[in-house]
Amino acid sequence: MENNNLVLIAYAIYLPITILLTVFVSKKLFTNAKIFMLDIFSGKEEIASATNKLFEIGFYLLNIGFAFLILEIYSLATYQGMVETLAQKIGGFSVYLGIVLFANLFLLFRGRKVSKANRNNNHQLTI
Repeated sequence: MENNNLVLIAYAIYLPITILLTVFVSKKLFTNAKIFMLDIFSGKEEIASATNKLFEIGFYLLNIGFAFLILEIYSLATYQGMVETLAQKIGGFSVYLGIVLFANLFLLFRGRKVSKANRNNNHQLTI
């Protein structure tokens, strides 16, 4: 098979996988993040939902942008080369996506901790 055809097949496999992976992780993260946002914003649903949605949009932009950034495949000679290249690209993207996921979790836990400390300080001031 011609080199250009293998590269196009690789792109046709890579793009849907990375986009679907991003959507899947995003849905799981931001469905569960809403609980943290409500806690951080003291139950204020409107601000918690708006902030969660903005973080979700940023997550999509960051991750899909990175998936496109690393998209480039120069040449492929065999199906084996295509599979190995796809494994490396998708594996690298998955590791990156996991790091971004844990960074978001860190920010949520940190935000919750700061919010809780602020509530405790405000409660102590009123006593």
